[in-house]
Amino acid sequence: MALIFSCKRSPYMGNNYVPPKLDKSFAIMPKPPAVDYSLPSSWAALPDRKDMADSLPRKGMIDGQKTARVDVFFVHPTLFLSPPEENAFYWNADVNDPKMNEKVDGSSILNQASVFNESCAVYAPRYRQAHISSFFTSDRESGEAALEMAYQDVKKAFQYFLVNHSKGRPFIIAGHSQGTRHSGKLIKEVIEVDPQLSQRMVAAYLVGMPVPEGYFNTTEVCDNPLENNCFVSWCTYQNGYYPPNYKSSGYENAICVNPLSWKTDSTLVSRKENLGGITWKFNKIEENINNARVNKGILWIEKPHVPGRWLIKMDNYHVADYNLFWFNIRENVKNRCGNYLKTNNLN
Repeated sequence: MALIFSCKRSPYMGNNYVPPKLDKSFAIMPKPPAVDYSLPSSWAALPDRKDMADSLPRKGMIDGQKTARVDVFFVHPTLFLSPPEENAFYWNADVNDPKMNEKVDGSSILNQASVFNESCAVYAPRYRQAHISSFFTSDRESGEAALEMAYQDVKKAFQYFLVNHSKGRPFIIAGHSQGTRHSGKLIKEVIEVDPQLSQRMVAAYLVGMPVPEGYFNTTEVCDNPLENNCFVSWCTYQNGYYPPNYKSSGYENAICVNPLSWKTDSTLVSRKENLGGITWKFNKIEENINNARVNKGILWIEKPHVPGRWLIKMDNYHVADYNLFWFNIRENVKNRCGNYLKTNNLN
């Protein structure tokens, strides 16, 4: 059975998931060492190095990073999920932890960052990601402090990227889940305040975290497959399902773009328009895997058409936000990059 959807692999996506309780204050707990982004080891993906972002799911596909005219700055989601081990860092992960880096590289970088490698040079920073409990804890001061530490790393990495890697080239901002939270804040606080940076942003893929309507000051939602200097966003659930935190987490007023049509309307798009999804182990392509439609801030899909689909008992497809639409995203990235280069006479 080709399950991208195993709750055992990603426990936070289960309907009844209860995150570990962190009962010690952020203020009193040791912090991981600061990240030096001049070190290649501080990056999960770099275009001039062999890494998981270079992966291709079948022969004949193109890794175009060496000749790409556009960069992507990709921010991975939360992989700090288990109760912190004794003598380990508590609220934020250490980028020098080889086990954590292996989790990041073998999941998000493999399954998500790789979608950009035909059209973009892929840059993905490691950062002191906040523990998953930062989103759920009743100790909001500690949770927000952990998330702010993570964001400051992402901001620092982006500033290093601009000066030392991108050097005036057009770029895409992309993320998933916690990575989308930080990416959205980066656009609002760094990119939007600089008109030249805003113009260089081909598009933003802000996936797996609700982006409220009106969140940005100048960056508009993309409402066609070629539009530039705009953003797309979606969070994937089973048709008819509303998450328990639907209103409190901002889904009700969130922007949602259908990754099969790249529009915000509520039209049901047939699974025949789905060019293919990728299994979580990145070893199997499922064509026409599911349909999709926008419904009140979230993306609804039917149960994926995979072998053994009758065994799938899920309502929340968070971990598969990229996998389910992998080939459509890849094609859209190519189209948006091509349109940007043509429009700005950079071909």
